[in-house]
Amino acid sequence: MTVATSRERDLAIETVTGSDRLRDLAEEWAGLHDRSRAATPFQSHAWVSSWWEAYGHGARLSVLLLRRGARLVAAAPLMIVRRAGLRVLRPLGGDQSDYTDVLMEDGDEDLPAALGRALADLPGWDVLDLPEVRPGADAERLMAAWPGRSWRLPASTCVELPGVPLRQVLAGLSGSRGNKLRRELKRVDDAPIQVRDVPAAEVEPAVARLLDLHALQWQGRGINVEHTRPRFHAHLSRAARRLVAAQQARLTEYRLDGQVVAVDLAIVGKDFVGGYLYGTHPGLRTRFDVVTLLLRTDLDIAYRLGRPTMSLLRGSESHKTKWGGRLTVAHRLLLARTPVATVYAFAARSRPAARALCGRVGALDRIVRVLRRSR
Repeated sequence: MTVATSRERDLAIETVTGSDRLRDLAEEWAGLHDRSRAATPFQSHAWVSSWWEAYGHGARLSVLLLRRGARLVAAAPLMIVRRAGLRVLRPLGGDQSDYTDVLMEDGDEDLPAALGRALADLPGWDVLDLPEVRPGADAERLMAAWPGRSWRLPASTCVELPGVPLRQVLAGLSGSRGNKLRRELKRVDDAPIQVRDVPAAEVEPAVARLLDLHALQWQGRGINVEHTRPRFHAHLSRAARRLVAAQQARLTEYRLDGQVVAVDLAIVGKDFVGGYLYGTHPGLRTRFDVVTLLLRTDLDIAYRLGRPTMSLLRGSESHKTKWGGRLTVAHRLLLARTPVATVYAFAARSRPAARALCGRVGALDRIVRVLRRSR
């Protein structure tokens, strides 16, 4: 490791291990979040502190802070968990966060190396695992300065559209696909639906309606079971209320014939709006394409707020890719502190191949069963 500069030696380091101390950081955390261009709502204090309150059981809080004088200039919102006998540093926010990152104040070139030194000196862990790092994230700067071994693996693919009204997006699509989507938009435009921006004071009951509708729309299909659990409800209600109040999220309700038939939560980043979660009444699907309805509003939000990108967040399913746009790949970053991290990295690299092999074996097994029945 290189020798620390005098500016690095001026930094004070604090490790937060208690929930009360984490809650107390709200104001200065918000200031640091504002001073980091790369920060997303998933690194906001509203999100990480709420998530820890709901999901922190069984993990050891280990939030690393760097200050220059009284000013918070870097933060790594992490926890230590056990995975297959290894001590793994994981980000607060877990699988409920579409983007994972650390926070570093813009313009301070000493911070990546300084945060790396502080993390390396933090006892009790073997490997840092950041599963969904978007291009340009502060974690990429940390990895570039990391003194030990590191690995960069592909993670989720996101579909991104330009932050312009949906009609402009569709103008760039030709052929039958473009014509079909334009007809869907006209059907939505002609529907007598009332669209309402939910204020912060009304977010919690609106989130309850969102989750009820979400469960209803997935009834009899493969719902993400975590979305049905009380801890997710508690986290999302609490975090969404704070994010809406801070203008880092928008919650939209749709009414038809006086009834709430859809609720959509979009996060508002510094350079994007992202569609996080929605719930719709199944009856809407018989009238028009609900994704068209929701995307029309989310793109309008991005356009009005001057955000250049509308992200459909994790996943490249057909209902996302049909709108065109570009595909952006996030990465999983692994940073080693001890030699056993190599084992963890090997398992992480092998898992996608193992899943693909299991898929092929499963498909072959199904074919064999069909052939046997046809005899």
